[in-house]
Amino acid sequence: MSKWHKFWQLSTAERTTFVQALLILPAVALGLRGLGLRRLQALLAGLSRLDDIQPLEHPAPQAQQAQGLARMVRAAAANGPYRATCLPQSLTVWWLLRRGGIAGQLRLGVRKEANCFEAHAWVEVEGVVLNDQQDVPQRYPPFTQTGPPQKASLP
Repeated sequence: MSKWHKFWQLSTAERTTFVQALLILPAVALGLRGLGLRRLQALLAGLSRLDDIQPLEHPAPQAQQAQGLARMVRAAAANGPYRATCLPQSLTVWWLLRRGGIAGQLRLGVRKEANCFEAHAWVEVEGVVLNDQQDVPQRYPPFTQTGPPQKASLP
């Protein structure tokens, strides 16, 4: 089946997410190079209004939506003109989730393999890994804090 045929078989929401990811992935990669992770994540957090959204009583549809979003970002990274690595993909998933009112956590982990350090990024919602295998936290032990810098509160 051709890629175009597969694309047109997606729902309208899936096609929209796929196209958004095609546009956002290279922008995120450029932002990482120019701003660095913490500043880019803070900028992206400011461009979403997650703080205004109340948690849903029934998280099951939210989890399905989050997994579908991560699948479309992964497909855009694999099939689009920009082949994004795990960090731009994960930041894109994290930000699109926030824009959709879903609080995802960006996770970064490292491991030492054959005298080399390897780093990896993924996104979790309620402890469920979205854009990787479920055992990724065991393979790449995550750092404890990977969120944007917190604003200091004044006394």
